[in-house]
This record gives sequence, structure tokens and C-alpha cells, in this order.
Amino acid sequence: MTRTARIDRETSESKVLVELNIDGEGRADISTGVGFYDHMLNALAKHALLDLHVNTVGDLEIDAHHTVEDTAIGIGQALKEALGDKRGIRRFGDATVPLDEALVHCTVDLSGRPYCVHTGEPDGQVHAIIGGDYAGSLTQHVFETLAFNAAICIHIRVLSGRDPHHIVEAQFKAFARALRAAAELDPRQPGIPSTKGAL
Repeated sequence: MTRTARIDRETSESKVLVELNIDGEGRADISTGVGFYDHMLNALAKHALLDLHVNTVGDLEIDAHHTVEDTAIGIGQALKEALGDKRGIRRFGDATVPLDEALVHCTVDLSGRPYCVHTGEPDGQVHAIIGGDYAGSLTQHVFETLAFNAAICIHIRVLSGRDPHHIVEAQFKAFARALRAAAELDPRQPGIPSTKGAL
């Protein structure tokens, strides 16, 4: 079974190419024009063991919002396609990840039902500007966008943190680890892990 996908998405605001292999080795080739976001997507690939190629050209002369959002749409769509009917997966994943003073808990359910709960960022995080062009407010939006386009449930809780960079990076790493666990194939469960028979 090959769990791969390729998404080409073009609008008046961006052109996005995503190639994804769920059963990869953590190789990443990321170019969005938003340096900090590239760093986060590299971390996502590394810790989820995804092979992930992303090339986005967006309207950065306006700001980073469209580029970041449209890239997340593409990755979410690629995840949904690559997961297929989800036969044989573990379905649920859970991870708590520290990054120095920051600590983040993430749970993922590859349920086929889009939902995102995102809590705990400290006051002021949404106003932080990281790397010159990544607004802290984008982080919640990325996970909401991933959840809705991949049709998965994501719960993220920021348990502690002070440095804006660490707070975001711990979220991406926790999500990556939870996603990796949820997408893993379970040798004891060859069918679809749902009493409904479909996800």
C-alpha cells in the first residue's frame, strides 16, 4: 500500500505544490518564502516521519497570511488523500513535547470529522512576530486549516511557555508526533478502526 499524495493548488493569491509520503523517513524540501514557517514544516516532516515537499509562491508583498494558510490547505488535502480509507491505521495519537520552557500536549484522531480545539497560548502570543513575517496568530489558524482539509480532529493545549518561537515549535512537534502515532499501521488491526466501518 502506497500512502502518497500530490496536490497542486493555484489561486490569485498563491500557487502551492505539496508532495507527501506518510511512510517516509522525515525528508523535507520546503520553500514557502516564510522562513519561520519553513522551519516549522521541516520539524513537522522530521518528527512525523513524513517525506514532505512543499513549494509555495504567494503574495508576500501583502503579508504572510495567504501563503501560510494556502500551504496548510495543501498539506491537509494531501494528508486526506494519502490516508485513503484509513484501513489498518491506529487512528488515535497522543504526544506531549517540551522545548525548553515550553510544553505542549497534542491529541489527534484521524476520524474523518474535522475539528480543532486550540488552547493555552499565553496572552500576547497572537501579537508576536517571529522571524520578521510570521504572526503568532497564524499558528491556531494553521491547525484549524489542517484539521478541516484533512478531515481530522486535533486538540492542542499549550501547557507552558514564554518564548514565542518555542511555543510555536513545540506545537508543531507535538502535532507531528501525535500524527505519526495515529497514522501508523497496526498489525493487529487490518480493517478500519471504527465500529461504523468507515472513517
